[in-house]
Amino acid sequence: MAVRSEDLGKTGTLAYPSRIKLPYVWYAGKAGSRFYQELRDHCRIYGTRCPDCSWVYVPPRETCPRCYRLLDEWVEVGNTGTLLTFTVTRYAVAGIQPRQVPFAIGIVRLDGASSGLVHLCGGADVSELRVGMRMQAVFRQKREGNYLDIEHFAPLRT
Repeated sequence: MAVRSEDLGKTGTLAYPSRIKLPYVWYAGKAGSRFYQELRDHCRIYGTRCPDCSWVYVPPRETCPRCYRLLDEWVEVGNTGTLLTFTVTRYAVAGIQPRQVPFAIGIVRLDGASSGLVHLCGGADVSELRVGMRMQAVFRQKREGNYLDIEHFAPLRT
């Protein structure tokens, strides 16, 4: 909807609100690059371990936010973990949501990791999700070297 010129102080200027798509490429950094390559090429999840406090960060970091040490030890963690918390989206917002509603986003602490990984929860109805339940990474068939190479985390069926 166009803005009337009288709303702009009678300058005679006409403003038209719109959205501009601006594609860009960004560098994932040394840690992010290795993390994404391992997901894409081997379906393996890696983190970095701090030499002082022993925390394992997933996704990996280059510096420990607890000790401020450089992190250069890589650790493979499991593709299963525990759902620490989650939220369910029940309303649609056109063009920006990754799934049809309702869908859940959770934080999963993978086996061998100290931190949680924020990701989509899938493979079950959102009403089945429970804090503390075991989850497993589900990888895309065609991986591209990005965060969504893990399609979602699904409840681990035993």
